[in-house]
Amino acid sequence: MEKYICIIGILVNQKSENAPKVQQILTKNGSLVLHRSGIPYSKCDRGIINLTVEATPDELDSITKELGSVKDIVVKSMILADGADKLQICNL
Repeated sequence: MEKYICIIGILVNQKSENAPKVQQILTKNGSLVLHRSGIPYSKCDRGIINLTVEATPDELDSITKELGSVKDIVVKSMILADGADKLQICNL
């Protein structure tokens, strides 16, 4: 199945409680991640995570659903570009 460049935005509410759960999911799916950045929003016990991933539609759906199943987590994802091979990310 073809892989795509995708963006995932994650709002981690109740960060002190939920960050370990989110981290576990991200570690499990680490092979998909091309880039990760995070912004702590400590005064509200929140965190914002931005991911760029290379994934099939099924993989994107799976990680989005798994993250969304964590209480107080808001997650949105989108396919940003057609197949990664067409972007010539890697010429292996």
